[in-house]
Amino acid sequence: STDDECWHLAVQFHLECAYTFLNFYDYKNAKQHFVAAKDITKLQIELTGALGKRTRFQEKYVAQLTLDVQRKDGILPLYQELSPAPTPLENLTQNYVLNDDTVLNEIKFAESHLNQMPDLCAEELAVILGICIDFQKNNPVHKLTEEELLAFISCLLSQPKFWAIQTSALLLRTKLEKGSIRRMERAVKQTQALADQYEDKKTSVCERMKLFYSCQVPPRWTIQSQLASLLFDLGCTSSALQIFEKLEMWENVVICYERAGQHGKAEEILRQEIEKKETPGLYCLLGDVLRDHFYYDKAWELSKHRSARAQRSKGLLHLRNSSFKECIECFERSVQINPMQLGVWFSLGCAYLALEDYEGAARAFQRCVMLEPDNAEAWNNLSTAYIRLKQKIKAFRTLQEALKCNYEHWQIWENYILTSTDIGEFSEAIKAYHRLMDLQEKYKDIQVLKILVKAVMDGVADRNGETAKGLKAKLQALFGRVTSRVTSDGEIWKLYARLYDNGQNDNYEDVEKALQYLTKAHKCDIQSRDWDKNILSFKEVAKGAIELAHVAIRCSKTKSNYQEALQILSSARLNLRSLAAKGKQLFADVPSVEVSGDVAEEVTAMENLIAELQELSNQLRNQT
Repeated sequence: STDDECWHLAVQFHLECAYTFLNFYDYKNAKQHFVAAKDITKLQIELTGALGKRTRFQEKYVAQLTLDVQRKDGILPLYQELSPAPTPLENLTQNYVLNDDTVLNEIKFAESHLNQMPDLCAEELAVILGICIDFQKNNPVHKLTEEELLAFISCLLSQPKFWAIQTSALLLRTKLEKGSIRRMERAVKQTQALADQYEDKKTSVCERMKLFYSCQVPPRWTIQSQLASLLFDLGCTSSALQIFEKLEMWENVVICYERAGQHGKAEEILRQEIEKKETPGLYCLLGDVLRDHFYYDKAWELSKHRSARAQRSKGLLHLRNSSFKECIECFERSVQINPMQLGVWFSLGCAYLALEDYEGAARAFQRCVMLEPDNAEAWNNLSTAYIRLKQKIKAFRTLQEALKCNYEHWQIWENYILTSTDIGEFSEAIKAYHRLMDLQEKYKDIQVLKILVKAVMDGVADRNGETAKGLKAKLQALFGRVTSRVTSDGEIWKLYARLYDNGQNDNYEDVEKALQYLTKAHKCDIQSRDWDKNILSFKEVAKGAIELAHVAIRCSKTKSNYQEALQILSSARLNLRSLAAKGKQLFADVPSVEVSGDVAEEVTAMENLIAELQELSNQLRNQT
């Protein structure tokens, strides 16, 4: 039938429609046309796995991603003679091999799957390229996406038949390979070959025009621009500069001159171009080179107040000079014209934070995270704005989002632990403390630990209205980890003892642990500097020693072994005796040789306890 005869034209029509829609960013309609073209060809295209090797030294075959292309029911397409004839291989752009000492030129499969692929005609190859382009447009820039696209490209390059398809596939491959150290050299050579092929007359126009409009072959200047960018990234600034000048890409030209330190040359070339024709873009570039507001204002007036770039650049110059009020005005004008400027919204938020206008900062960072939901820094700054606005629940939620984006950022975790503690998310605070200890070897925050201990021991209700007492075991585990790292902080040992009721409950294990931790706290206190230099710190240490003695008495009563009990009592007595002697020595009134009234109460209490401990020790000895 006529429909069967014209299927080649139908495929080409759908492909041209799809690329036209892509030019206007209408991805939905473009996809429909790509699928329609694929359905006409009756091709089955799917990504699959096959065992293969990627490197020369690889011993075992492992699963590799590959493209499986089959014809439905294995039926050959009708009227193949109406399809364009393949171009001789010598007239196609050379596909450079990857001369690497480790990575193979292409994946070496255990079973040659490529032999199973049918011999594809022009329209079928164009459809595979179209599906590849559609896949690229509808997926994020990611390593996995790159691998999937390379599977499509390998398939297309395995059957080199048409100039348009070969050029499009090779250019797409160079874009994907430019980020790989091992493939960068091939990317540059291949791009150079693609750019040079336009000068080559051996491939006739007729051959180049086959499927030309069904492939959206990139224009020559696009390839040259890509080559210049590659050269610039490799540090070949002068080579890149020559291409950019030829293409009249003045912004890139200026960047090249700036990198080479030739600021005068950059200014000279811009003034020459302005003499030919004044444009807002050229004045903005001149402003960038000279760092002068005048040229941005000139660009703004010339654009009839429509140049977002002019206001953005002027705002950045104000920001560099810490003129925050002026820079906010410029940024606001810029985002009003073009609201899709992520960097401007972020800088605007930072400027608002500097001026302590937290509502403005929150608005700016909200736009940032709308444009880029995985921007951890924007989420963190948004939470800072919410904290200042006393909107702590919102701050907590935004910090959770920030941590999803960056789990390794200790500053975000610090904000998170403080906010969690503040709003009563005690379980999250414990989790955050553990994470901060993972990230920082000697991390400690005594204020947070005090709040957590108080919440757990007093049964404070958390944000959901549940008592925090249920977190006691988790907090004890946290303190176990904290004290294994920070051993010389008496305050932490005291808090740890408080988690065991300071030895005041009836559980003998808790009493024993409380005694152990209070003993360590006392040792830390008397080893710290200047504790005996003023009365207040001495009273604090004495208070701790008295409490330790009371717990020692309780603990001794739980011991069945009298030797252990005696040892506990003796240790407490020695502590008190040395401390009482120290008090008398340091704070005695010289004329009366009596202890100063400020510490008299503590010294008396210690002496009474010493007597009580002696009495208990004597009783234990008498029993034996």
